[in-house]
Amino acid sequence: MITSHIFNFENSRKMELLASDSVHLAVTSPPYPMIEMWDDSFIAQEPKIKKAFSEKNPIQVFEMMHGLLDEVWEDLYRVLVDGGIACINIGDAVRTVNDRFHLFPNHARILSAMVELGFTPLPAVIWRKQTNAPNKFMGSGMFPAGAYVTLEHEYILIFRKGEKRMFSKSEGVPNRRTSAFFWEERNNWFSDVWFDLKGAVQKIDKDAKRKRSGAYPFELPYRLINMYSLYGDVVLDPFAGTGTTACAAAATARNSVNYEIEGGFKALIESKIKESVHSGARRLLQRLTEHGRFISGRVDAEKPVKHINKPLGYPVVTRQESEQMFYCPVGVQVKDDFMFNVDYRTLSTESLPYELKKHVKTDSGIDDK
Repeated sequence: MITSHIFNFENSRKMELLASDSVHLAVTSPPYPMIEMWDDSFIAQEPKIKKAFSEKNPIQVFEMMHGLLDEVWEDLYRVLVDGGIACINIGDAVRTVNDRFHLFPNHARILSAMVELGFTPLPAVIWRKQTNAPNKFMGSGMFPAGAYVTLEHEYILIFRKGEKRMFSKSEGVPNRRTSAFFWEERNNWFSDVWFDLKGAVQKIDKDAKRKRSGAYPFELPYRLINMYSLYGDVVLDPFAGTGTTACAAAATARNSVNYEIEGGFKALIESKIKESVHSGARRLLQRLTEHGRFISGRVDAEKPVKHINKPLGYPVVTRQESEQMFYCPVGVQVKDDFMFNVDYRTLSTESLPYELKKHVKTDSGIDDK
């Protein structure tokens, strides 16, 4: 298997050259309106925002910034296949304007815009951002009633275009089966609150216009791509930033198309894509090791493990995991026009980590009946 990861560096995020109904999943995190680090980016795209700031009209600024995002969401609806999923990571903003402290509900504004475009909203995920900040409130110290709650979470808004995605019996159904995740992963990943994500390093290359990237952690797109797409699917990120979504797509044997207006990220993106071979292999090893430990705990607790994975012979809880396969990235080639090809190898029983290999059985102790 070979996957391609294409980056488009343009002054606009309009995806005019991307064919309609060509993308299976979008995973992205746009600039957050009313967060100061993004002001210059929004103003560069719409100079009238600067005038609205000077007139101290925060609601107008908020709407104008979201108006720029709305154009991307409209394009997103066009390029997604019927049944395709869009995952948008967004945080609300707090800001003092005209000596008044405001909450600007970015997630609610995007939710409203997506529904108006025709997307079907699905249950969202809230992920708790770990922070080292010693203060959990802002405002009036210990005195009521002027303190403000600290925002320590972000939203992953999830939408579907049209009805549920359909799969052909000849190609789609078999690929869906091999793309299955573990039963215990489902129980963790499909919870509506994630407490276990670690933040990403924000400092970026001196050639970029911004000092901080605003990147989300690798694990966030990694999970979403496994949850909502199949091997070989096309994953889109219209706000690519430093390429975290593309790296996660490379790690999970999906293709990706990425748009970014900040050309200063090129060196960092290339470095991260090359590193994705190693990070993807490490994350896959971690998943298999954790599954081995899960099976050990289940056996020790005398809980049933009734099925076996046919390609590799390890125990699994459900029949749906019995045909799953894993592709480990082994190399990446840099092509012209900032395109990367990633090569993979399929795992063998011998390449499984010890924690899982010790559970592989060749007798009839575990079957798939």
